[in-house]
Amino acid sequence: MKAIVLGLLLAAASAAMGDEVLRVGSKRFTESYILGEIIAQSVPGRAEHRPGLGNTGIVYAALKAGSIDLYPEYSGTIAREILKLEGAFTLEDLNRRLAPDGLGVAVRLGFNNTYALAMREAEAERLSVRTLSDLARHPGLKLGLSQEFMARADGWPALKTAYAMRQTPRGLDHGLAYEAIAAGKIDVMDIYSTDAKIERYGLRLLEDDRGVFPRYDAVLLYRLDLPLRLPQAWKALQRLQGRIDERQMIRLNAAAELERKSFADVAKAFLSGGDALAAPARSFLAVLFAEDFWQLTREHLLLVFASLGAGIVVAIPLGVLAARIEAAAQPILAIVGVIQTIPALALLAFLIPLLGSIGTAPALIALFLYALLPIVRNTHAGMTGVGRGMRQAALALGLKPLDQLLLIELPLAAPAILAGIKTSAVIGVGTATIAAFIGAGGYGQRIAQGLALNDNMTLLAGAIPAAALALIIQGLFDLIERFALPQLHRRA
Repeated sequence: MKAIVLGLLLAAASAAMGDEVLRVGSKRFTESYILGEIIAQSVPGRAEHRPGLGNTGIVYAALKAGSIDLYPEYSGTIAREILKLEGAFTLEDLNRRLAPDGLGVAVRLGFNNTYALAMREAEAERLSVRTLSDLARHPGLKLGLSQEFMARADGWPALKTAYAMRQTPRGLDHGLAYEAIAAGKIDVMDIYSTDAKIERYGLRLLEDDRGVFPRYDAVLLYRLDLPLRLPQAWKALQRLQGRIDERQMIRLNAAAELERKSFADVAKAFLSGGDALAAPARSFLAVLFAEDFWQLTREHLLLVFASLGAGIVVAIPLGVLAARIEAAAQPILAIVGVIQTIPALALLAFLIPLLGSIGTAPALIALFLYALLPIVRNTHAGMTGVGRGMRQAALALGLKPLDQLLLIELPLAAPAILAGIKTSAVIGVGTATIAAFIGAGGYGQRIAQGLALNDNMTLLAGAIPAAALALIIQGLFDLIERFALPQLHRRA
């Protein structure tokens, strides 16, 4: 009997494991989006892709926290940026260093996508610049480098040291840098060697003649428990070993960036061995009201109003406390003011390992924190603006402090409080777009993809609904001010 029960329990556990979904992450650039789709589609019906989670630090934190099971990464990034290794390395070296964190590297996809700096061919020829050593002799050239490249140990800091570079680069999103270099606004940009736009924009890749950049072989960075939890999915992923060479990756990137095919269609065509279907002619309305529009709208509304509701519940009492207790005013206003100055992406990156998750939870907490300042300040200002005579009249009528607060002070402060809530709501609509960079969805998902592809139509299809939502919310609050506040004042 015990054997039968044990067998049933094992069977149930096995079935549960079989139903578990493989969670695939990706970074916020074209190639990572495509590889994430290829990985997810390699495990049909049992995988979900959480695209564009941000830079290396954010995606790696999500992997360590267990919010995703794996993501496409590059051996040089793992060695230099994540593990801080110097010199030559092997996959065995990487696995040995990653093992204590429960992570590992496997499945070489088949191509090396190294970093490089590039110039317009005509400009490079005119200045006789072919190598990075040549570039170092032209300190007046304008460099526009991606923010991650400027901060990475294997990026600009390494080049600056190795080649004694004297230029002062400025940060520029990778998706926008091609347009900037084509327009002559910058002279040099960082590129990936599999970028689709290198040939289109007539760029010369500068030789790394001192060998600063290591190999960046595309691999899967995964949680070590994955092969045991999802053996069939892991077996399917093994079949990706060596399937993508550099020329093929360039073609896949070009299909998305130049031919405007969706990441999902590009991945599907690759896995089926055919060409992606020709992208239909696009109109802005078709892109705006694509099939994901209502889903993104629901996600954005949830982010804005859930965080705003929590902010109201916490901020109004804090504002009242600051107004009632003079000694508490400065600390409360200072704390909520400091929170407002924390960059959104930095706060989100901090919350991921703290909460052990990505997506909606850290996004809601961040938006809640950002919602506090306008409401706290306006509540404090409205409360302190209530005339002393009104308070004395309330005392003369024998009102208790709570009754005085609810019946006199808050109704009179209501216009200021409502203005703070309105400001917080409108700001929240814009700030919520950042949440897409950690997988929380919303209109920011389109903005992130539009930036990655340098696709203004997709970018505007995310930005315009966000702006429209902000206007609608402001209009709703204006109606409340017009019709509800007079009633409230009459009761006061």
